[in-house]
Amino acid sequence: MVAVSVAFQTDKTAAEYADLARLAEDLGFDGVSVFHDFGFQPSIFALLEMARATSRVRLGAACLNPSLLHPVEIAGQAAALQAASGGRAYVGIARGAWLDRVGIRPDRPLRRLEEAVEVVRRLLTGDDDGYPGEIFSLQPGVRLEATAGPVPILLGTWGPRGLELAARVADEVKLGGCANPDMIRLARQRLDAAGGAHVGLVAGAVTVVDASSSAAWELARAEVEMYLDVVAPLDETVALPDGPVPQELLRKFTFAGSPDEIAAHAAECVAAGATRIEFGTPHAAVPAHGLRLLAEHVLPELRA
Repeated sequence: MVAVSVAFQTDKTAAEYADLARLAEDLGFDGVSVFHDFGFQPSIFALLEMARATSRVRLGAACLNPSLLHPVEIAGQAAALQAASGGRAYVGIARGAWLDRVGIRPDRPLRRLEEAVEVVRRLLTGDDDGYPGEIFSLQPGVRLEATAGPVPILLGTWGPRGLELAARVADEVKLGGCANPDMIRLARQRLDAAGGAHVGLVAGAVTVVDASSSAAWELARAEVEMYLDVVAPLDETVALPDGPVPQELLRKFTFAGSPDEIAAHAAECVAAGATRIEFGTPHAAVPAHGLRLLAEHVLPELRA
């Protein structure tokens, strides 16, 4: 059965994080993710509040990047969340976006991702034999004072080489900002061909649901445009036109519309190979209302 999670931006108060995570759990969602976007609050703040407020849902950051946060720190945050949540954590790692705004232009991004995953895994499992990486290394004896044991690794990546890497080192792949069945199908084929049939595939995107489809799309267009310049070039199956992007093309990067429309769209993504659907922020003009609509009308269709 497909898993269904929700994701939130880190622009809220501690009480709001707790309330929304508790609501998501009570409504039957399988997990809650938190974005770690450039310039927003660190995801660990929200995740620890959510861990205290919940007892069942899976929790994690989607995603941390090893150009701004060293893998030792990523491992430490993952261990803290694993302890706070009683073993419900995952850790998402991606190359990151908008890094040029702070003068960072990381070279060898895939090698950086691979070594970051290796360092995080070694530290979480208490392996202190050392690691002679080319970008990240550990001297023998380096370890976390409080290890967490194995924590599932999600890799945020779209391209063929990234998917090949994920087939070797990841538990899940997330196509962040993707609601395009064509791209999901291509990613699934590439994962399987690289020996990654066991790797989960997450389709996650900006989500806006409303009884009025036109009202949902009015809000969704404004929200998705924040990410479009980053994610659209990653989708090999589409090309953005010069000028305004038509709604049918935007649909490949967002779940928007009435509950029935979103249920049908998400089902297309599952049929294309997604093993988890992640409905991303803002969900609705009032987030809690959007979560309820998704739980009442979309969850039953995906789990039928």
